[in-house]
Amino acid sequence: MRGMGSLSLVTVGLAVGMASAMFYLGQPKPVVAASNDRFQDYIMATGAVSVNPRVQTDGVWLLDYKAGKLLGTVIDRTQGKIVGWAEVDLTTEFGLKAQQDVHFMMTTGYVTQGQSALYLSETSTGQFGVYTMGPGANDNGIVIRRHDMTRFRQQAGAQPQLVVPVPGTPTTPTLPNTKLP
Repeated sequence: MRGMGSLSLVTVGLAVGMASAMFYLGQPKPVVAASNDRFQDYIMATGAVSVNPRVQTDGVWLLDYKAGKLLGTVIDRTQGKIVGWAEVDLTTEFGLKAQQDVHFMMTTGYVTQGQSALYLSETSTGQFGVYTMGPGANDNGIVIRRHDMTRFRQQAGAQPQLVVPVPGTPTTPTLPNTKLP
């Protein structure tokens, strides 16, 4: 009698375990996609680029630490080919020294219908830039445009400045040494 009870419990336990495993493994898993990724000395991000207002185009940003370059391209959907690469020299752009220890982070964000911006920060120096890609002169190739460059951390010895908005004026402060495209 005792053996029958133990065998029944084992059988019930196996049945519950198999049913639980089938229920868990049989559930559909959501697909998780990211618009950026990194590997060793490279960071890649994607986002919409407005080359032709009627055709939505995907843009690819690639940051190459070793070369100190930010590269960008779009995919020609009609031919399924890469249009070519535009580049920005990040050493010059961020005022970095050769072989300086740097740490970049980047991601894309929505700006307007069919256009993303790239948000690029260098955490060692506390700098932050905003970039977009678009068609070059006479719709020839792709160019990367910087829209803003600022600091999110004060340099040593710099005095923090308080910006107080004046009624009736824009609330966005004008930053010194900011180059416009």
